[in-house]
Amino acid sequence: MPSGGTHDRITLWSLPLVTGATIACTRDGDLALLLAGGYLFGGLMFGPDLDIRSRQFLRWGLLRWLWLPYQRGLRHRSLLSHGPVLGTLGRLAYLGLWLGAVWSLGVFLWAIAQQGVGASASWRAVAEPAWRSTLPWLWSLLQRYPQEAIALGLGLELGAMSHSLSDWLGSSYKRWRRDWQKHGWRSLVMAESGRRRSRLAQGKNRAKKR
Repeated sequence: MPSGGTHDRITLWSLPLVTGATIACTRDGDLALLLAGGYLFGGLMFGPDLDIRSRQFLRWGLLRWLWLPYQRGLRHRSLLSHGPVLGTLGRLAYLGLWLGAVWSLGVFLWAIAQQGVGASASWRAVAEPAWRSTLPWLWSLLQRYPQEAIALGLGLELGAMSHSLSDWLGSSYKRWRRDWQKHGWRSLVMAESGRRRSRLAQGKNRAKKR
């Protein structure tokens, strides 16, 4: 499995390619900038390895404690952290919960302060309208800027997948190299036999379920 430094180099070296491909496809510099920013953030700070003490985790600095519950709740390299699309959506939802909690607390404290100085008869009169309007406001932003949201989300996913894909390729290469050193050309035959046995076992399991 590649080291944290290797993952960083893959992200940085591939960034010009991702940016150039986006400009070629969209002819839009703003969308390319959003996608490239999402790719960089997803590869360096918002990727799958937030489920362990990694470079991505440490880059959050004083805020890295936010990801401790995430790490305790997930097994490393599980589908929920390293899976395509699902991993990124899960991290967005997790971070969104934290941001929502901070926003709600901030609104509550502001409302209490308004009541304290006599600007409002009740803190509820200040806080509840703000809380109720938050989700509709976010939804209106997505409706107003759908292309920008897609570009940013795609950038985050591509940055995360560059990490997961390099993990998978690195593990596969090490496994193949180990088998080749042990068995030589016979490792190719053994790998094919293993795949056949796996397909037969899956077929038998499906037949039993029927």
